[in-house]
Amino acid sequence: MNLSEVRVGNTVRVLKLNGTGPVRRRIMDMGITKGQEIYVRKVAPLGDPMEVTVRKYELSVRKADCKMIEVEPVDSADEAEPAAEAAESAAAPAAEPVAAGEGE
Repeated sequence: MNLSEVRVGNTVRVLKLNGTGPVRRRIMDMGITKGQEIYVRKVAPLGDPMEVTVRKYELSVRKADCKMIEVEPVDSADEAEPAAEAAESAAAPAAEPVAAGEGE
């Protein structure tokens, strides 16, 4: 699937950039690189350009450039794992330091 096929409100992860030369470089300079997550915010009334969120900033990308970006859907379970790990570490009691000579 490429980025131009993603519906508004969905988050995807970049698998591959198919462009070459200056086009590929421009896409990468905008922060769209392999493994990066992209949230599709809006699509213009005529379908071009698309407004996406990449690396915590909004970006408008032409439909022709979106067709060069292969993506996969992001599982909601992937996003929930870091939050679950943070909750577990917050719930675990902190170990008390042992002073020299104690506990022997």
